[in-house]
Formats: sequence, C-alpha cells, structure tokens
Amino acid sequence: MTSLNTIPLGERPQERLQMKGPNALSDAELLAIVLRSGTRGCDVLSLSHKILHGSGSLRGLLRLTVEDMQAYPGIGGVKALQLQAMIEIARRVLSTGEAAPLMDSPERIYNWLRPIADGEPVEKFWVLSLSRKNRLLRCQAVTSGTATASLVHPREVFREAIRNSASALVCAHNHPSGDPSPSQADIRATRQLREASKVVQLDLLDHVIIGQREHDPAGSGYYSFAESGIL
Repeated sequence: MTSLNTIPLGERPQERLQMKGPNALSDAELLAIVLRSGTRGCDVLSLSHKILHGSGSLRGLLRLTVEDMQAYPGIGGVKALQLQAMIEIARRVLSTGEAAPLMDSPERIYNWLRPIADGEPVEKFWVLSLSRKNRLLRCQAVTSGTATASLVHPREVFREAIRNSASALVCAHNHPSGDPSPSQADIRATRQLREASKVVQLDLLDHVIIGQREHDPAGSGYYSFAESGIL
C-alpha cells in the first residue's frame, strides 16, 4: 500500500487527475480525490486503500452504510454523507440500464434540447458530441450572447467534439424570439462549419435551430439545416 507522503508532489492523485485525466487513476486514487483528506496517522491515500480493502472492491462500496463508513478513522458524519451521495449516484446509474439519448433526427434533437433552451433570453450555441451510433456523448454550450450577435467560431465547435472523442457532432442554437427561421448570419455560420468539418474530417450531421412551435411558421418548432439541404 503506497502512502501519500512517499509520492512526489507531481504524482499525487489530484495532480495526476489534472495532467492525465481520470482514466489514468487507480481505484484508490479516485476515492482519495473524493475523500480529500485523511487523519494525522493515516493520509487520504492510505485511508482509501483501507476502505477498498474492507469493502472487497470498488463495487463493494455500493453495500456500505453510513455506519460502515464512519467505522474508519477519518470518516466523520459529513464525509460519510458525501460518500453515501456519491454511492447512490453510482447505484442509480447502474440500475437504470438506459442508453445515452439517440440523436439521429432533428425532431429528437429538438425534443431533447427544448427544456434546456426554453426561456433563454439570449442565443446559446450547443455542441452535441456523438458516438458512432449517433448516441449523445456530451452536450456543451460553447458560446452565449445577445440575440443578434454572431455566436460561434469553428474552432470552439470542433475543439469540444475532438476533446470528447466524438465520431460525429450536431450543432444547435436557440432563437429567443421562438421563430426558428434561419438568418443570413445563421446560414453563413453553418456553411463555415460545413467546410471546417471537411478539413478536420469529423462529420457535422446537422445544425438545428431551436424555437417554439407556436412561433414557428412551419409549426415544427425547429429548423434543420440538414433537412434544408445546406448540410
């Protein structure tokens, strides 16, 4: 069992997380990040090893009660409740069995984004990073501004998709007026994104403008650049 005090500063869990990402960390290191601190006689990494040894495995943490956690010196009431919340999140993720949302049509994209976009007073631009099967890996708002401003540059869009190891992406932005009809600026930006996607060899499947059905002349509530033939 490795003690935190024997590890060089640059190789400690938090520094390794920052430099190399979560996949590079061991189970004990990840738990140490959550625990944050140990006790005078037992540093946080040693405490993490003890908890994992006592529970049998990382999955064994799911069976721990608050009382079980507080049996370890250094785990007080607040820290035990924090751990219990983390464990409950993991338990719910494991129990749902739900696949990531499928983003294979502008209607699905609109229905998924509408609760997020509704009520936004300014335009926001989202990048939806997708897997090979068009399931959502991550949705990120990359820019936000006034309703008349040009919001996005291809650099921000494709940087996020590449960072998420996306196989393809969809772009979306809202029109606070509720009318999803594209402006000339929207059309120019979409064509720019289309050309950039060819350069970086990452498929841009669609750019969807999110509006509201009651304000949409077409009645759908959204505008799809793929359906319109621009993409």
